[in-house]
Amino acid sequence: MFDANTAIALLFGTFFLFIICRLPITFALAGSTAITMLYVHVPLMSLVQQMSKAINSFSLMAIPFFILAGEIMCAGGISDRLLAFANVLVGRFRGGLSHVNILASMFFGGISGSAVADVSSLGSVEIPMMKKAGYSGEFSTAVTVASACQGVLVPPSHNMIIYSLAAGGVSVGALFLAGFIPGILLGCCLLVVSVYMSVKHHYPKGSAVGLREALRTTKDAFFALGTAFIILFGTALGFFTATESAAIACVYAFLVSVFIYRELKMNMMPRILMNTVKTLAMVFSLIAAAGAFGWMMAFLKVPAIITHGVLSISDNPLVILFAMNILLLFLGAVMDMAPLIVIMTPILLPVATACGMSPVQFGVMLIYNLAIGLCTPPVGSALFVGCGIAKLPMERVGKAMIPMYAAMFIGLMLVTFVPQFSMTLPTMLGALK
Repeated sequence: MFDANTAIALLFGTFFLFIICRLPITFALAGSTAITMLYVHVPLMSLVQQMSKAINSFSLMAIPFFILAGEIMCAGGISDRLLAFANVLVGRFRGGLSHVNILASMFFGGISGSAVADVSSLGSVEIPMMKKAGYSGEFSTAVTVASACQGVLVPPSHNMIIYSLAAGGVSVGALFLAGFIPGILLGCCLLVVSVYMSVKHHYPKGSAVGLREALRTTKDAFFALGTAFIILFGTALGFFTATESAAIACVYAFLVSVFIYRELKMNMMPRILMNTVKTLAMVFSLIAAAGAFGWMMAFLKVPAIITHGVLSISDNPLVILFAMNILLLFLGAVMDMAPLIVIMTPILLPVATACGMSPVQFGVMLIYNLAIGLCTPPVGSALFVGCGIAKLPMERVGKAMIPMYAAMFIGLMLVTFVPQFSMTLPTMLGALK
């Protein structure tokens, strides 16, 4: 026999101890699970079985295809064309380059589905460009990092697929549609801050683009944006599954990059495939370890205990949902996104549904919270990449991020308390099952 409270304390205590000791998150999850299994007399073979079970899903096959499609599009000249298209739309206004930055991230997020890919590919062009035009390095980096968070909301997002599995099979098509308007909302909130900061600091206006150049740029960008439309509407309308849409996106991205843009060469493919495998290994190892950790939590009835505790805070669903957001914002600042989705979904989804929230809306709220974590110290990976590109310390960029955090938080509250932002498109297009 064992004491359940001691086992729970051991599970979370060893996990946070490993994190403090700067052990990689995958090993922290697996190590704390193994130690707890020994205490509760569960054979260690169960650790391997649960890790294998967590990644033994056909739906997860979509993730490598989405990652590969993003890598192909990054190498195929997409970044420059999206920047040029965004410049046609908003570049002429005060602070035009910051607006271009946000809009380009919205477009690119619909192709890569990754905030870190957004920062590393677009940021390497945008940050030096903005600094050269007279914007401060801190503001340039803050805009780039904050706008990159749109990548995990605007479809396709492999994090939506992870949530779908963790939530027991929520429709991926519905999740893709549900993330579209919140992603645009996030961009609009950041645009408001960008306009205010540009006027306050007298950042320059961009030059207007002639009609002929605008039409040519739009034509070039059309093929790049086609990937997102294929994935979004093909999956949502039931023409193909998420995995099939991801495979089609790879083929489409390859054809566009090789035969239309003609910037992807065959000798670039080994590097693209290697980058895909590296990213995939990291994502799948996190999912596997988080799956075992989640199984141990279920074994110890942690989700039921936390659900009861959260519901006892207040009888008001609004207060409970607000408390959930604060918890997720804190966790997102200290842990990576993929394991948090796997761990927190079975814990908080029952609480959210008890408050009357749809699993689809909860998925968008969860991922929005964790997207903010990607640009929040101490673990924010997108923030680290942005600081590295700009060669600036995190403290200075973090100060410039404060207005961005405020804008993202306002958008988060709207998504949490106004269901129409996330539920309108899935309802209109009949994607809800």
